[in-house]
Amino acid sequence: MHRLFWSSYHISKPFLIIQLRPEDETADNEFESIKFYGGLRDDEVTRLRAEKNGLPDIDLDEIGAIIVGGSPFNVSTPKPEKSEIQHTIEVDFNKLFDDIVERDFPFLGCCSGSGLLGSYCGINISTKYGEPVGGVDVALTDAGKQDPLLTGFPDSFRVLCGHKEACDSVPPGSVLLATNSTSPVQMFRLKRNIYATQFHPEGDAKGFIVRIHIYKDYGYFPPESAQDLIEDLENEQTPEAQLILKRFVDIYRDNSS
Repeated sequence: MHRLFWSSYHISKPFLIIQLRPEDETADNEFESIKFYGGLRDDEVTRLRAEKNGLPDIDLDEIGAIIVGGSPFNVSTPKPEKSEIQHTIEVDFNKLFDDIVERDFPFLGCCSGSGLLGSYCGINISTKYGEPVGGVDVALTDAGKQDPLLTGFPDSFRVLCGHKEACDSVPPGSVLLATNSTSPVQMFRLKRNIYATQFHPEGDAKGFIVRIHIYKDYGYFPPESAQDLIEDLENEQTPEAQLILKRFVDIYRDNSS
């Protein structure tokens, strides 16, 4: 397996943004949104499109933190129906998680990143708690109110989501930080530095409208409802969700020098 290197010109260790979206338009939009809402400069990030060739060997000593975005791949898809690249991605992530969990390395998995981490931790990922595309409210748990990424937040806040599958339960040894009735495991933390959100902290109305156009035939919603979903999204505001991404970057930027 090839190895991923970073240039030495970075003032501090870069954030590694791992993406899993095969479509260039959605991948590019997601990447720019992560940078924008995270407050990340171009020279602070390294981008990796894992859906192309899987993951290379990643030296965690060379990076400051990892952010993983969403994907049309589903962990719960029966193995015979998964593509070769999806099999490769899942195997590669399990290897990466061995290092991340052992070192309690800073990690933020969004949507698909949550499913991959939950599966690695041994919990069931199923379609039981899927949510339609759009805005939903999530509520902080008592632990969530004390977490550095969430302190000072209102008890409940708006987020954007859209997923066929989710974690059926909280991974062993982790802490539930945010929840709702339709998909109870909305955000959790493993150890001190490993985070996962079922919702999209990088999401905004503009980006989700792009995804609706691209994914309208992927089974997330009836294709004929696309325009109604777009109209509903136009008024969605999710500043707290986006602040989660900013806080994650601010905390681990300070730790990556």
